[in-house]
Amino acid sequence: MSEISQHVADHGKNIYEMTKGFLDGEKGGDLYTKYQQVIDTATPFEVIIGFHLTMKDNYPIEDVKSTINKVLNLLYKALNEHKSLVPEEGSFLDSLVKNNAIMARKLEELKPWVKKFNKRPADKEVREKLTATFTDLLAFKKHYVIKENQLFPVIEKYIPEHGCLQIMWSFHDDIYRNLNELIEKLNDPSADLFDINQLFGQVFFNMLAIKFREEKILFPVIMEQIPTEELDGLLEESIELGYPYYTPELSLTKKKQETATDGKIDLGTGIVTVEQLKLIFAHLPVDITYVDENDTVVFFSTPPHRIFPRTKAVIGRSVQNCHPHESVDVVNRIVESFKKKEKDVADFWFNMGDRMIYVRYFAVRNEQGNYKGVLEVSQEVSDIRKLEGVKKLLDWD
Repeated sequence: MSEISQHVADHGKNIYEMTKGFLDGEKGGDLYTKYQQVIDTATPFEVIIGFHLTMKDNYPIEDVKSTINKVLNLLYKALNEHKSLVPEEGSFLDSLVKNNAIMARKLEELKPWVKKFNKRPADKEVREKLTATFTDLLAFKKHYVIKENQLFPVIEKYIPEHGCLQIMWSFHDDIYRNLNELIEKLNDPSADLFDINQLFGQVFFNMLAIKFREEKILFPVIMEQIPTEELDGLLEESIELGYPYYTPELSLTKKKQETATDGKIDLGTGIVTVEQLKLIFAHLPVDITYVDENDTVVFFSTPPHRIFPRTKAVIGRSVQNCHPHESVDVVNRIVESFKKKEKDVADFWFNMGDRMIYVRYFAVRNEQGNYKGVLEVSQEVSDIRKLEGVKKLLDWD
């Protein structure tokens, strides 16, 4: 565990045991009585520890998510009243908090329109207003992308008790999926009113719940456990990724320093400079990510329009931690089959909006056949799929 007191560790274990009690079907009233002291005094780090221990038990993720909603409802008062550090104005965490505030305001402004919708579900103006605002909320995925690609790797680096991140990531996916489904149903006059209201409830609850868990649990622990300069280093790249609503100024960021080298690399079929090698990867019409034989991400390419976002925070991160909980089993299966030399390639293709995405995983082996990692290659192939006939002449004119 991190450098924590025995008191915090014991209370974290109590939160784990209470959560486990709910998961195992014990009566809520009995659990409340048994753990009333920790319920009344819970601190952010104790919650982090409790949920980390819960994830180690490998309960089904949907059961865990449902249960922690109950547990956090019990802990709400203690966490809400806990005195925590406040992010510095203009800092990385402050930028996330400001985007949270705008998101919450948008949800609040939606409430009267939801009421109008239930009174007049066929009203075109009401449906259009709801559709437009929920579509605007889709942009909040950028907030979650910044967390998953920048913040989570840093948390994993400094806080061993980080199992709760997989829970939070799964909620991110739920929110995005529910928003898309809600927009689709609002555009369908035949959609069931009950189904739409269920989606209203899920979107409102999950987005506001994640906001609370960030600001009352995750961020306070981060400010206690992670050096300020480490967090400040995330700001510039987060701006490059793009915030949903509020974008911070660059005043706290450090200017990039170009590192020049005269070194050249012999690739066997040619000798190139470091600059040339970077340019080659940057201009390939594919996204490339390389994971070494220890399941650690060591490189990714930077084409102009990456399909899947990557930031430098992912370097040195376990590949298993780079995927939501629901897909980790697939990742492990691919990696293990490559290591055992059972398979050499795994490929997938799917639609992302109006784009067709083709993702391939290749086992990387040296000349002796020893496993050296996995190469992920992703490509947008919509235009390729449309090709017909032949083209042998240049038609620029």
